[in-house]
Amino acid sequence: MQKNNSLSALILGISIFLGLSMLGFLLSSAAVKFRMMERSVTVKGLAEREIPADIVIWPIQFITAENKLEELYNAIDRNNSSIKKFLTEKGIDPAEVTFSSPSITDKSAQQWGGNVKAEFRYSAEQTVTVYSKNIDAVRKVSGELSDLGKQGIVLTGADYQAQTEYIFTGLNEIKPAMIEEATRNAREVALKFAKDSQSGLGKIKSANQGQFSIESRDRNNPHIKKVRVVSTVEYYLSD
Repeated sequence: MQKNNSLSALILGISIFLGLSMLGFLLSSAAVKFRMMERSVTVKGLAEREIPADIVIWPIQFITAENKLEELYNAIDRNNSSIKKFLTEKGIDPAEVTFSSPSITDKSAQQWGGNVKAEFRYSAEQTVTVYSKNIDAVRKVSGELSDLGKQGIVLTGADYQAQTEYIFTGLNEIKPAMIEEATRNAREVALKFAKDSQSGLGKIKSANQGQFSIESRDRNNPHIKKVRVVSTVEYYLSD
């Protein structure tokens, strides 16, 4: 009886051992196959376009000086009228021109500057802003501001806020085509990698379209924008 029990236990032990060994082999084989299926390559695809800006914001700053406050405001009104007339005659829509409130300085109220008396007691700084889609007209008239100087209008432009700004607002219209181009370029890179590594290119495992950037093409041509996007795509590889 004891021998039969020992034999049964031996057979059971051998069966368990063989079963565990077989299970380990199957799991190991499955893991190898899984790792082979997980082979992949990550590539980037670039798409770039040069697009003209469609909106320009052009601030024009000028300064007016007088000894009497009433005369100062009268001079400001005259300058505003002259500037608006000038812009309108150059093809700028009057609805695209706005005037800020003048910033008045009373130099006699300032405690610094020694005993030197200013020639004019009051001075006013004001900004005229052109917000337009007519890029060509604005660029043309911006090169003719000397005509305003000949009318006695003192223009300033050293302030950073007086810099002309060009904007491109049509990104949503070109997004799909650019993403498609970037993805196509990424696939070409992946195909080259797969060929060099003697592998086959499979389906997309993951993809990230990336962020669009809009910058001026260069310092001298801020009205031309460079739109750029980089897509990151991961492909499966197969032997």
